[in-house]
Amino acid sequence: QVQLVESGGGLVQAGGSLRLSCGASGRTVRDLGMGWFRQAPGKEREFVAGISWSGGSTYIADSVKGRFTISRDNAKNRVYLQMNSLKPEDTAVYYCAGDLWGLGVAGAQKYSYWGQGTQVTVSS
Repeated sequence: QVQLVESGGGLVQAGGSLRLSCGASGRTVRDLGMGWFRQAPGKEREFVAGISWSGGSTYIADSVKGRFTISRDNAKNRVYLQMNSLKPEDTAVYYCAGDLWGLGVAGAQKYSYWGQGTQVTVSS
């Protein structure tokens, strides 16, 4: 079993940046595809970004393309989401997730492991 813990969330003004980090314990994540999802109040959870087990493939949702970047450091068992040019509509709880298929593609049903989430609030 793997435990995922997100950090780095907080309050930021529009146009600012945050870097989310996802740490894993209990199991290596180097063979897992990893994804970031977010859920705003009253909305469904949506895919934000994903990365394959090797880091060779990344997937970014259209809504954040050009602003968000996903990366991983398998030696540190960590995954990152760099968020730039933040907008108020990016406000949500952000979740880190692990995919046993190793792909990191969209689709929450593909992910077996989930963190508890970290709040990101972007003020206008």
